[in-house]
Amino acid sequence: MKGDEGRMKAITIHQPWASLIAHGYKRFETRGWRTNYRGPIAIHAGLQTDWRSVQMIQHNYPAIWLKIYTLPTGRILAIAELTECWKTLDGKLIEAQSPGEKRVRFADTHELYFGDFTPGRYAWELDNVRLIDSIPAKGQQGIWNWEGENV
Repeated sequence: MKGDEGRMKAITIHQPWASLIAHGYKRFETRGWRTNYRGPIAIHAGLQTDWRSVQMIQHNYPAIWLKIYTLPTGRILAIAELTECWKTLDGKLIEAQSPGEKRVRFADTHELYFGDFTPGRYAWELDNVRLIDSIPAKGQQGIWNWEGENV
């Protein structure tokens, strides 16, 4: 899955969000900035955990919590395909950012609780997520090049 140079793009995400993506419960990673990158991307769990969000998931989504409760940090957890970058409009509606494209869609209902869909933010759509045996890695801000082992 890696490019000719033996590296893959990666994104560092705080827990529990990284595990929600890795296990297929979160399809959109929300950010304050858009990206033009499309393609394979490694999902890296950063060292920070958002404990308030953990409590929300434990309380509101106990079945999901039972699947992700270990919350590993400092590791690549999954490989996904970054397929689109959407701009949020009203907290529920998102639109494509591809040049010349005017598609509109709604985020999944539970998805609204798994990201910050404040108007003007961006939702990165992740498809074909594949959970892997986690691999230790040091993360970075923004999209970065991961030069770990082949997966």
